[in-house]
Amino acid sequence: MVEQVIIKKNKTFRMNKVSIPAEICFHFILAAFALACVVPFIFVIIISFSSAESLRTVGYSFFPTQWSLLSYEAVFNLGDTIWRSFFNSILVTTIGTALSVFITVLYSYVLYRVDYPFRSFFAFLAFFTMLFGGGLAPTVVLIRNVLGLGDTYGALIIPMLISPFYLIIMRTFFKTSIPMSLIESASIDGSGEFRTLFTIVIPLAKPGIATVSLLTAIAYWNDWWLALLFIRDRTLYPLQYLLMEMQNNIDFIKRNAAMLGTASLDMANLPSEGLRMALCVIIVLPIACAYPFFQRYIIKGLTVGAIKE
Repeated sequence: MVEQVIIKKNKTFRMNKVSIPAEICFHFILAAFALACVVPFIFVIIISFSSAESLRTVGYSFFPTQWSLLSYEAVFNLGDTIWRSFFNSILVTTIGTALSVFITVLYSYVLYRVDYPFRSFFAFLAFFTMLFGGGLAPTVVLIRNVLGLGDTYGALIIPMLISPFYLIIMRTFFKTSIPMSLIESASIDGSGEFRTLFTIVIPLAKPGIATVSLLTAIAYWNDWWLALLFIRDRTLYPLQYLLMEMQNNIDFIKRNAAMLGTASLDMANLPSEGLRMALCVIIVLPIACAYPFFQRYIIKGLTVGAIKE
């Protein structure tokens, strides 16, 4: 990019340069925004390590009066169950994201090709579902009774394979970053459709694919609704559904500890607020660790279209 430069009084000035006070102000604004994003998560971590007595006396605070690992002990006392749920969530997220992104890329590539004769039909077929859905009862009947996917990993993967919103994102990315002249040149050189897609289009679309992959992975990782509808086998519980069930059980025990007897008094003393925050940390941490692997592609995707040919 050629920068316009004005030479005045033996000094070089850039046209896009801002004054030092304005630059300092921008830095303060960005720093405040960064703190607004990071501080709540740090606050959640601190509360998860706070004792029940500290939460009762000082409430939510960055400086609790007493630290405690009781919330995390309650989670990890589940033993093999918690690790099995971790495995289920990782397996569903990995397979579901790979299949979903693959189908999304194929479908959006069809919508991007203006020379495809049935492009309008498939666009209508996909985007119609954004306005009208089949409903909960038909979905349950289809997945559980017709397809027979109850108590299987397929019930956690198949219902989320295609999202019209992600189709729009990928189609728009193809239109703004990959010119049709490139596809036509490849066709003239004898390249087939699949070869053009996998050797030319997909390598150029890595930023868009990374963005859709991250959004899809977050959706699969945070999902508990499908497990509630279709899963009864505890060995297939994803992490989010297991932790939600655990939280509900502890809340029930705390409310009815006196009626349930002395065996439940220890459970009643668990810090319910600290436990909620511990569950948030356990759920968010894997996705937070995965984000840096997608960051460079997402940043590159934000700059696509910034330079006009």
